[in-house]
Amino acid sequence: MFELIRTNDPVLISFVESLLRDAGIGFFVADQNMSILEGSLGILPRRVMVDAAEADRARQLLKDAGIAHEGTLPSDHD
Repeated sequence: MFELIRTNDPVLISFVESLLRDAGIGFFVADQNMSILEGSLGILPRRVMVDAAEADRARQLLKDAGIAHEGTLPSDHD
């Protein structure tokens, strides 16, 4: 799995999920249940993970949507 984005913003996570779903790219949101442990304070970021084979396509999707600068995107060298 490849980490596509890491953010504390639940709206951004929801938008990314929608983009990936519409594009037919499988994904998994890691750490979303950590909010139970942190008391829903939003201090622990969630990670959107995609299959490594879909990473380039998913990155391009975020760029095309104008949100490549949001959250933390791993560099091309990771």
